[in-house]
Amino acid sequence: MRNPDDQGIAARTDSDAPAYANKLTRRDSLKLLAALAASAMLPALSACGSPSTGDAPDGLADAGHWPELDLQPVTASGYGKDPDLITPPEAPWPLTLTPAQLSLLALLSDIIVPAEGKSPSASAVQVPTVIDEWVSAPYPDQQQDRLTVLSALAWLDDEAALRFSQPFTALATAQQLAIIDDIAYRNDQTPRQFQRMAEAFARLRNLVLAAYFCTPDGMEDIGYMGNVAIAGDYPGPTPEAYRHLETVLADLGLSEFAYPVG
Repeated sequence: MRNPDDQGIAARTDSDAPAYANKLTRRDSLKLLAALAASAMLPALSACGSPSTGDAPDGLADAGHWPELDLQPVTASGYGKDPDLITPPEAPWPLTLTPAQLSLLALLSDIIVPAEGKSPSASAVQVPTVIDEWVSAPYPDQQQDRLTVLSALAWLDDEAALRFSQPFTALATAQQLAIIDDIAYRNDQTPRQFQRMAEAFARLRNLVLAAYFCTPDGMEDIGYMGNVAIAGDYPGPTPEAYRHLETVLADLGLSEFAYPVG
């Protein structure tokens, strides 16, 4: 078991990637954490391993290399069952990702969600900070994701060293994408040595995407308006909405009960 605080990605600072700079206040990152926790875009936990043992799924323990991390447990208190939502604490738990881990995570986030047109990249809207908040939270699901995310980051650096003798962030873009292409999806064509990492990368990708679309820029990118005030009087449902409602009520045999009489 190796400690990621003194080996691997946390100790490799000789990369060409720019250091990730967090621009969110802690209160803002906690708001995005809450949105991420409630996001319907975030699927259930993948079977990348339990938070305590990191067991390989589907008998893949002997398939390729895998980092055995010696993670220190997160022992901070959470919000509890009756949190004070009027004056919540500024920092209920410490953030745990190192600057090197955040820089690698930022690079991966931008591979998953690059800038396109007027839409910013994932790192530009502070997705790594939201994921740092997520994996640092002292709850079982988040701690399982902590093991998955940190294992994935360490695996990428190990694979980059095996192939190109450099950490992942120091590789040329083509070299980085060559590795990502091998683990992008787990399917029948995925070589056995990449299947475990492909599952971990799928979870990381889900976290990045869900975090991105929880941000104001991400919501704008998909055209989500949210709770926007209407100027003037409420115009009521459109004729199209009424016709749809009447069709559904008729199908259910509830038309006579739908509107008040007289």
